[in-house]
Amino acid sequence: MGNASYITREGLEKIKKELDQLLNVERPAISRMIADARDKGDLAENSEYHAAKEAQGMLEMKISQLENIVANSRIIDNANLDSSRVRLLNKIKIRNKETNAIMDYIIVPESEADLKNGKIAINTPVAQGLLGKKTGDVVKIRVPSGEVALEILNISV
Repeated sequence: MGNASYITREGLEKIKKELDQLLNVERPAISRMIADARDKGDLAENSEYHAAKEAQGMLEMKISQLENIVANSRIIDNANLDSSRVRLLNKIKIRNKETNAIMDYIIVPESEADLKNGKIAINTPVAQGLLGKKTGDVVKIRVPSGEVALEILNISV
């Protein structure tokens, strides 16, 4: 049994869909590959067989990981979220005090991070620096390129 991980309903559905694909499409395909390779004779020198067995091992490991995530996930309910302070799943608008660049982010569980779509993982330096802060607060956050001052312009659900 693993640790509980918090995830959105959408994130859990995405993982379940991937797990279904692995169980019902990829696992049978690899089983067929192994059977086909086995039919070719001597397994000791059969590179196709060994490659298929290795792929099967990797697939089973991935299936096990996803099953563990599904079994130990706790759904985060957006309805109970508070926007008085920065928290998980809040949409935040921030301004870089040095460049005046305005950025919009949503703080999400690590498994759902997608920077292209403005979703930053809760364990990133920026998210960690913003957590618990209020609209109007200016926070200094240490990032790989140095320190950056960010002003929180808006927090919403």
